[in-house]
Amino acid sequence: MSQLRRAAISIPSNIAEGKGRLSKGEFRQFLGNARGSLAELETQILIAQNLNYIDGAETHRILDMVEEVGKVLNGLLSVVKKQ
Repeated sequence: MSQLRRAAISIPSNIAEGKGRLSKGEFRQFLGNARGSLAELETQILIAQNLNYIDGAETHRILDMVEEVGKVLNGLLSVVKKQ
C-alpha cells in the first residue's frame, strides 16, 4: 500500500515541480513523469484487486478516477505542447 500511496503522491508532485521549471520542455518532461506515475498507480490497483485487497466495485470506482485524472493530464500536455 505504501508504494500505491507514493505513486499517487508522485502525480501532483511531478506536475508542481515541472511547473516550477524554467522551460516548457522541462514542464513537458515532468508531465510525462506524472503520466508514468498514473500508469504505475493503475497497475498497482489492478494488482491489489488480483490479490483480493480490494473488490471489483472499489477497483472500478478508483479506475474511473484514474481515467479522469489521465484525461486532465493529457489535456494539460496537449496545451503545453502547443505553446
